Amino acid sequence: MFHSIGMRLAGWYAIAATVTLACLFVVGYQLLYTRMMRGLDLLNHSEAQQIRAHLGPDFAQLGLEEIDQRIRETTEFASALFYINVHNPANDIMFYSHNLNGVAIPDVKGEHRFNAEIPGVGPVRVDEYVRDGIDIVVATPSTQVNAALSDYIEICVALLVAMLIVSTAVGYGLSRVALGPVRSIAETARRIGSDNLSERMPVADVRDEISDLARLLNEMFDRLEVSFNQIRRFTAEASHELKTPLSLVRLHAEKLLVEDKLLPSQEEALHILLEEIGHLDGIIDQLLFLSRVDAKVTRLDLATQDPEPFLRSFIPDASVLAEHRGLRFEFSHTGANEIRFDAKWIRQVLLNLLSNAIKASPARGLIRLESRVDDDGWRVAVEDHGRGLPPTELERIFERFVRVPGTGYDDGKGSGLGLSICRSILDLHGGRIRAENIVPDGGLRVIFEIPA
Repeated sequence: MFHSIGMRLAGWYAIAATVTLACLFVVGYQLLYTRMMRGLDLLNHSEAQQIRAHLGPDFAQLGLEEIDQRIRETTEFASALFYINVHNPANDIMFYSHNLNGVAIPDVKGEHRFNAEIPGVGPVRVDEYVRDGIDIVVATPSTQVNAALSDYIEICVALLVAMLIVSTAVGYGLSRVALGPVRSIAETARRIGSDNLSERMPVADVRDEISDLARLLNEMFDRLEVSFNQIRRFTAEASHELKTPLSLVRLHAEKLLVEDKLLPSQEEALHILLEEIGHLDGIIDQLLFLSRVDAKVTRLDLATQDPEPFLRSFIPDASVLAEHRGLRFEFSHTGANEIRFDAKWIRQVLLNLLSNAIKASPARGLIRLESRVDDDGWRVAVEDHGRGLPPTELERIFERFVRVPGTGYDDGKGSGLGLSICRSILDLHGGRIRAENIVPDGGLRVIFEIPA
């Protein structure tokens, strides 16, 4: 129901406070009810004692008229407060008060104190006293008691609603204060990435669970930073050191070809060797570029220019590459505005995207390049009509060394670095790149955007 710890804590606090108050109100209701009923019972008991005293010790020899007269002497002045029945063990009525209007007080077998309803009178509290062969039943109206209890319930309900609202607000405020360090940790963790591993979580001076968590996370990021730096240093150094031996191997292979003293099979093997050396040299160049980007030493030659002339110069090369593979190529451009970008690196991005689209397209397929410039920036989309990608791979293909077999984007020769380089170049431009499947026709659309 609640999507954050703060809201859950506020809800739990409000529920706990409200339930606690409700339990107190229930206990209070029971105590109030017991006290008020006991008060009515004391009134009934006092009235019964007075009746018994006025009858005297010789009531057994008295006639009904004399009994009626003695009881009425003590009950008439309290006729608004008490309703009285007196009868003998044979259940013969010896006296009943005029305010009953001929209606008997209800009797509950086996009970001497109970609540009842008298027709024409309303709710009453009834007490029955049996002594010396006489049964005195006294009832007192409980209307005011019931009204007081109803008012108590209404006040309690109103207080519970107020308590729920106030405790929710107070609980939310307390949770915001208590979870402030957690939010600070989350914001810092959100900023930390592979290019920003030096930042650390703020640690409070107070020694508690949250500060311990921050210290543990800082220790983990310390280890990650060391590991990342070692990997970057190894990649850069290994790539740099491989350039010299590869150049020597290429030089000796080309020298053997120039001397023309080899058998045809040997020449073919040397050509294959040179081709693989060229492929390996390209991978090293890509790794060196990514290492320079990670180290933040790559600098762009940014220039503010209209993208349309740049694209017009790129289109002939793109058309030749597509036609060489038996594919069709379409281009469209709309809008006009000047964008700040490095033409050399954006050309590299377009070549990488076009190369992937060519690999994925079926025979005689169509590749489309769409460009749009407006006040927000420059948007370029490269589309193919291949198989597309599984939804889970649309983001992963921009990671290093990721290839997706069976989709046409893996010809067995790629390094899996092309799209990663595209993303690094777009990051340097302050832009972004993403991929999406073309629905329902099929194929993949790769889009990059550079802000104005």
